[in-house]
Amino acid sequence: MHWSEHAIWWHVYPLGFTGAESEALEPSAPAVPRLARLSGWLEYLRGLGCNGLALGPVFASETHGYDTVDHLRVDSRLGTEDDLRRLVDEASAQGVRVLLDGVFNHVGRGHPAFADVLAHGDASPYASWFHREPDGKYRTFEGHHQLVALNHDEPAVADYVTEAMTYWLERGIAGWRLDAAYQVPVAFWRTVTDRVRARFPEAWLVGEVIHGDYAGFVKAGGLDSVTQYELWKALWSSLNDRNFYELSWSLDRHNALLETFAPQTFLGNHDVTRIASKLTDPRHLEHALVLLFTLGGVPSVYAGDEQAFQGVKEDRAGGDDAVRPAFPDDPAELAPYGAPVYRLHQLLIGLRRRHPWLVRARTSVTELSNTSLAYTVTDGPADGAADGARTLAVALNLADEPADLSLPSGAWQQLAGSGSVRADGVGLPGAGWIVVGTEPG
Repeated sequence: MHWSEHAIWWHVYPLGFTGAESEALEPSAPAVPRLARLSGWLEYLRGLGCNGLALGPVFASETHGYDTVDHLRVDSRLGTEDDLRRLVDEASAQGVRVLLDGVFNHVGRGHPAFADVLAHGDASPYASWFHREPDGKYRTFEGHHQLVALNHDEPAVADYVTEAMTYWLERGIAGWRLDAAYQVPVAFWRTVTDRVRARFPEAWLVGEVIHGDYAGFVKAGGLDSVTQYELWKALWSSLNDRNFYELSWSLDRHNALLETFAPQTFLGNHDVTRIASKLTDPRHLEHALVLLFTLGGVPSVYAGDEQAFQGVKEDRAGGDDAVRPAFPDDPAELAPYGAPVYRLHQLLIGLRRRHPWLVRARTSVTELSNTSLAYTVTDGPADGAADGARTLAVALNLADEPADLSLPSGAWQQLAGSGSVRADGVGLPGAGWIVVGTEPG
């Protein structure tokens, strides 16, 4: 098993988490060592059950971090390279790996290469790094003026990205999240990933991909994983609509992906409304968490979701602020209201830790209605037919009334949740759930 298949990530957006300024500091201003604040949260994430720290952008940028101007320099609002290396070393000493966020589809307008192009036009040695349109303007990322798209057909761009990725891998990080990977030709990724893996074969590379042929993207691009947005959407949507048929369809697709790779699964991240705000019935937060931690994949928890933080993303300037808030200096300063959700995370992550094969587990739905779902997860084929296959069963009830759900016959024992257990099924209270297994644990 590759180390990534034991990973459960705690995902942090550092500029927001540390309360950094919304715009870059003046060049003459001293760096502010805010990354050091994250050291005090390492024990917290380990207590949650996570063993990975997935950091959002930490490199020099003009505003929100995704307008990078130097991939080899830490943003002075967060500190210096020494501060980042110290955090990586402290995390490693506690068994926590660090993942960095690489924005390699585009750069900020202040990036030295683009600044040189603006100053010298076609005479710039970097002119081929960017796409100049017939109207003289430069191609941008999804129409954002400040985000200038790189030309991924230019070999020097591949050299630049390879240098940036290997530079930080040399300094102890465990891998990369590749931002907006879906906008970059897979042939470019293959060129870069082959060169990176030649030096760092154990690095974990996960691409941000919204939709499309996930498995094909992974194979052609030389990646290890991509973000499972299809499952994310099906999870909250099926709960809100009380329509488990949507989720059941998505689980078939998810099974097929697991034949090729373990997708990165999640309920929240820095780009979407927080799950506690997304769900129309707060009782269904428990169901969402049960699903996340019992389905195959490499799970991540967006910092604050484990405390049931609220936050709605809006399509406007500053519309991400609500989902990227500042955190207190010390976990002890968190409000007490999120403690029950934190403890549920601990319970379910602990369950997953005791069944590490869940990372590649296939799902088989055994009973389905709009408001009830029962399924088995097994490390064999989806039908659970493999000799000696390890299996858990999960049952969920969204209705206010009790529900009785069937399971394949077995010596089931309750592992988490509430309800009655029998050899061929379970009884659930209204809005209830249960996880059962054939062995204690």
